Amino acid sequence: MVDVPVIVVGGAPVGLATAIELQARGIELLLVERNPTTTRHPKMDVTNGRSMELFRRWNIAETLRDVAVPRTSPMDVSWVSRLNEWELARFPYPNVAEWRARIRAKNDGTQPLEPNMRMSQVVLEPTLRAILEQSPLVDVRFGWTFEGLEQDEDKVTVELREVATGKVERKTCTLLAGCDGGGSLVRQNLGYRCEGNYDVARHYMVHFQSTAREFLERFGIAWHYQSPAGSTLIAQDDEKTWTLHCLVPPETDAAAIDPERLVFDALGCEIPIEVIEANPWSPHLVLATGYGRGRVWMAGDSVHQVIPTGGYGMNTGIGDAADLSWKFAAVLQGWGGPRLLPSIEAERRPVAARVVEASGAHMDVRFKIVAAYDPIIHEDSPAGAEARAAYGKLIHDLGNAENEAQGIELGYRYRDSPIICHEGDEPEWRLLDYVPSTWPGVRAPHLFLTDGTAIFDRFGSWFTLLAFTDADCGPLVDAAEQRGVPLTVVRIEDAHARAIYERDFVLVRPDQHVAWRGDAMPADPLTVIDRIRGA
Repeated sequence: MVDVPVIVVGGAPVGLATAIELQARGIELLLVERNPTTTRHPKMDVTNGRSMELFRRWNIAETLRDVAVPRTSPMDVSWVSRLNEWELARFPYPNVAEWRARIRAKNDGTQPLEPNMRMSQVVLEPTLRAILEQSPLVDVRFGWTFEGLEQDEDKVTVELREVATGKVERKTCTLLAGCDGGGSLVRQNLGYRCEGNYDVARHYMVHFQSTAREFLERFGIAWHYQSPAGSTLIAQDDEKTWTLHCLVPPETDAAAIDPERLVFDALGCEIPIEVIEANPWSPHLVLATGYGRGRVWMAGDSVHQVIPTGGYGMNTGIGDAADLSWKFAAVLQGWGGPRLLPSIEAERRPVAARVVEASGAHMDVRFKIVAAYDPIIHEDSPAGAEARAAYGKLIHDLGNAENEAQGIELGYRYRDSPIICHEGDEPEWRLLDYVPSTWPGVRAPHLFLTDGTAIFDRFGSWFTLLAFTDADCGPLVDAAEQRGVPLTVVRIEDAHARAIYERDFVLVRPDQHVAWRGDAMPADPLTVIDRIRGA
């Protein structure tokens, strides 16, 4: 016997999302977080469409949007010489309602079901925590730190310490999820390390509030204001809360930086501000040498860390959480096989490697813009105007792929997974464009059916067999029942959907990825079911 089926170490977004998915599947768990409360540091500020699809599957997407940046706000990215001077270039992006209309109008499988969401981690974490604390299946303990673990064939024994009192407890669990961030003690206990490029660029962050909204929005509402001198101003709520990130030389003494003066210099003038948090930080482009073993597996920054360009860090972590959680639940319910947990690394590590690569490429674009910087753009003169026009063209020509890379966000696939029924002829995996497909291993395409419902909303909570034909599904249904694998059959009479889904039968996993497809029932349905459950 164990004290609790699952222990989740880490109470940031990935740990909280892991716990939300597990309890939704009826799994009791203990979540521990070393900090006494949720973060005061803004960190991430966008939840991409893929993460929002997963939040929708957990029935919390609209709860989050209710406390996010207003749905009416756009996601524009503006480049300015300084905020008190000239706008050089703007990349306009729609608000939530406009994006929803575009998704519905372009119903060809290329779009996410959900638009992006602007929300600071300062807001996201307490909202997820409040949702989680409503569940009777979850014991949430902030202010408890993970000290170490031992695992054997039957259980994981974990040592925990209450930070405020020093009280130590030993708990046992069947499975442990390490979601404890870049300095992960779970990763260290397993003997893994992160490899790659550390300290890619040194920054200083100032998180502040200001009533000078008229000045801060003088070019209209924007999500990001970028300056070629090396600063990014993020509008956290389109009202009073802002975050400034500034590139600083490596030799800078961070202790000597005056946060207010840094803000004033970056904006080009002094405005009333109240500093909430200020600190130096450096992003990394690193990947863990392993994702776990035995009964202990990891997700989020514990196994990958990226530059914020593209917003891939937390969003990749939410994908990790969805993948890990259904597999944990399947093992605990008794039908998940011995290859199911090792598939976590086989599936998610290549995705993270691609994300690390893309994040670095996006940062290289910013470096090119900074390298082309000439102070003449600040001059109110014909020469200054000419320089600004040329600089703006350079920015437009380089593009803003970091906020447009649907191929990275939606097109990832599990090409080397041991629990996918693989095929040849893999569709192209592009950076910017998402190419819809049901090639086994990819995320199933979103589309609206003829009755107006989203096909994702028709999926069952576990495996779903989509049947675009009246043909008999019995062989797969019987095989799933024989192995105890929960399977829902959804019949769809929709020629447009059938064309996008490419086969008469498509078997979709709990995380909305395609596990198998065919125009007829498989010759050996038990082999298919055994493969997708990791037998």
